[in-house]
Amino acid sequence: MARRDAEFIRRWLGAAAEAITRDASRLTELDSAIGDADHGSNMRRGFTAVVAALTEEPPPDPGHTLLVAGRTLISTVGGASGPLYGTLLRGAGKALGDEQTVADERLAEALRAGVDSVARLGGAAAGDKTMLDALLPAVAVLPDYAAARQAAEEGAKATVPLRARKGRASYLGERSMGHLDPGAASSALLVVALAETAAAGEEA
Repeated sequence: MARRDAEFIRRWLGAAAEAITRDASRLTELDSAIGDADHGSNMRRGFTAVVAALTEEPPPDPGHTLLVAGRTLISTVGGASGPLYGTLLRGAGKALGDEQTVADERLAEALRAGVDSVARLGGAAAGDKTMLDALLPAVAVLPDYAAARQAAEEGAKATVPLRARKGRASYLGERSMGHLDPGAASSALLVVALAETAAAGEEA
């Protein structure tokens, strides 16, 4: 089983930043239907700042790389997304500690811990039409990265018919139904970037 270092985490988050930048307008469009119409721009700003922070002073190990990324998102992303995504990455970073390299199973455990932290912070569960609908099925099948990618994409799509029970979209009641949740959409991008980064490493 492969072992992952700080450079792997930087490549993953860099790939996520590129994907979010490419999809920023779509994320904002999704958010305009059931949110504040700023999810794409907020996420793009946050992940651009993450890449800058990790490039300027690269942390020495995977755990600290995730901690720095999480803190950066909390300080630069507006609304609920900053604390939620920041908690996801910080929770995973804390779980990893200062190990120089980590096995895929260890990274999977850390990401599950990060997702659990998000669930506690937001008081949300599967089916509430949130980012957890993409993240929970993904981390359940890690470290199978291809399966995680499929689970995240399918989980995001499955939010369309749901009625939002958490976040700003919940105020819309039944009007939130029929729309893809923007947080689930951006979370799926994060998982896809992870899967693609892992696959690229195997091909190298």
